[in-house]
Amino acid sequence: MKKQLSSLVPLLLFAAVCGYAHAEGDVWVCTNADGTREYKNTGETKGCKRVDLQGISMIPSPYKKATASGSASKPATTAANTVSAGPADFPKVDGTTQKARDNDRMQILSEELKTEEKKLASLKTDYNNGEPERRGDERNYAKYQERVAAMKDDISRTEKNIEALKREIGNLK
Repeated sequence: MKKQLSSLVPLLLFAAVCGYAHAEGDVWVCTNADGTREYKNTGETKGCKRVDLQGISMIPSPYKKATASGSASKPATTAANTVSAGPADFPKVDGTTQKARDNDRMQILSEELKTEEKKLASLKTDYNNGEPERRGDERNYAKYQERVAAMKDDISRTEKNIEALKREIGNLK
């Protein structure tokens, strides 16, 4: 593993130096007394040879093809006469399928809302206006306070979930 890493480091260094050197100037490969190679931007020391670097080839990305209407940037329209934000080959959904999906979504959100409201009612009865009953394992008052704080956090989180579900249902209407 160490040998692979030691042979990979000079290669990576050479690649980095080649990219930099192409923009800045010459690159020199110097061999040390122990046989290791170093890449430098000057060849002032003994045992250095200049590396001949080829130019970088750049290929431009292909342009988008024009649509039948002659404009590549004009968005396509769907059967319901709404503007599509996706590419022209993006799959389209007909109106009846979308209405069925929206109805399913409304039903799921309504069920989640009912579940969260039941959970909130249960949490509030257990919370008992900030003074829930102490359990037998809570002889330490700090443990009781931690449980009360956790209950308060659960109530707050559930209320936020209910608000978010109501907002989402409002967006569907």
